[in-house]
Amino acid sequence: MESASLVPNREAFLAKDTVSYIWNGLQLPEHALKSLSLEGHGLGLPSSFKIGHLAQSAIGLSALTAALVYSNRQQSAVPKVTVPLTHAVIEFKSERLYLLDGKPMPSPWGPIGGLHKTSDGYVRIHDNFPKHREGALKLLGLPPTASKSDVSSQTLKWKSTDLEKEGAEKGLVISALRSYKQWDISPQAKAISEFPVTLKRLSSAAPEFISSRAGADKCLRGLRVVEMSRVIAAPLAGKTLAAHGADVIWVTSPNLPDLPALDRDLGRGKRTVQLDMNNPKEKAKLVDLLRTADVFLQGYRPGSLASHGLSTADIIAINPNIVIGNMSAYGPDGPWAYYRGFDSLVQTCSGMNVSEAEHYGSGELARPTPCQALDHAGGYLLATGIMAALYKRETGDGIYEVDVSLASVGKYLRSLGQDPGRTGFECTDYSSPGEVEEYLETRESGFGSLKAVKHSAVIEGVNVGWDIMPKPLGSDKPEW
Repeated sequence: MESASLVPNREAFLAKDTVSYIWNGLQLPEHALKSLSLEGHGLGLPSSFKIGHLAQSAIGLSALTAALVYSNRQQSAVPKVTVPLTHAVIEFKSERLYLLDGKPMPSPWGPIGGLHKTSDGYVRIHDNFPKHREGALKLLGLPPTASKSDVSSQTLKWKSTDLEKEGAEKGLVISALRSYKQWDISPQAKAISEFPVTLKRLSSAAPEFISSRAGADKCLRGLRVVEMSRVIAAPLAGKTLAAHGADVIWVTSPNLPDLPALDRDLGRGKRTVQLDMNNPKEKAKLVDLLRTADVFLQGYRPGSLASHGLSTADIIAINPNIVIGNMSAYGPDGPWAYYRGFDSLVQTCSGMNVSEAEHYGSGELARPTPCQALDHAGGYLLATGIMAALYKRETGDGIYEVDVSLASVGKYLRSLGQDPGRTGFECTDYSSPGEVEEYLETRESGFGSLKAVKHSAVIEGVNVGWDIMPKPLGSDKPEW
């Protein structure tokens, strides 16, 4: 494996080894590992990367941590947890495999995004949000009506890393295409956490557990979560907590566009409110929610919420007992900590796309993975870290902040090694809901009949799944 000194070699790991490694790294009780059963075998999805391994282990970790919290709350043994490989892999594509009133998910991609040639290489432009698209066009000196070919003509005038840096400084999402060798010498690559879930103790205080809010039907019943998030990874963490019974209030801004194609899947299990942080009265409603919440979960880049008085110190001052969970693109350390980023951009800049193309061997410059693997693994791992922090809080080990980045997940996935040549691509992909019928459930939502992927984890004696179906943003009141 390239750059063994930067990326540890875990090629011999099986999914159960990844579970044990992360579980022990989070200093959770080892006896609970006996309760997890990872069923099935095979590659997972067509990729040189071990996506099946990552899917089954990440979902297994989240469900086992939920079961651990439940056993502590109920003062009982940790119930048995089962995660089948095929179902886990399909769930890693959940936002692509749903039907709404019989119609498949529309494409979330914008008109100018993708790879563009530069004077010395290539960049990937992400344009799902209008602000990022309009900003990229302005940076390139183009009008809002410019075409993708117009963009390509302009990017030829730039060096790839110059365009990447200039874009980042303007709050845009542009990544230079790199090989592993190019990425590994960068200061940011060295700053990425080697362990994919970071827990930081904020206080040694041991709050008294409010047992009156506990319920026995689901692992997290009665726990309260305030979620502020966008796109996939952080919303998936909230969706996972909701599947295990947490009361999740998803707070979005009326000033920012939503992504309906993604929100229909990722909004499952949540109540939805819209609050404007620039409006003192509406911000006060958020503060009221935080005062009695167990978890604050957010997916904005490090430091961005601090400008609204929602830094870690601010939140702990509001509620000293709250667990804080953060999802970012590149983590809280290094020169790129403030960079915006998404799964596809992290794959581009970190060498994953180049390596995937090399393994596939058809002469492509870059090849994305067949699902948003970093987003999905990151979401489940953030949920795992949050539940680990809840367990530690309730067993007197203090109050913790949790950090997960897409780049740290990518670093861990890379450490698992890649299947040689095209061998990893010789398996089934799942591209339409009709191919995964047995893994879907149909429920009525605020947008019509929603047929979507069920949660793949089963916990013995406990319900798992979503009580609430998606509805228009802002449908609920900001109150518990």
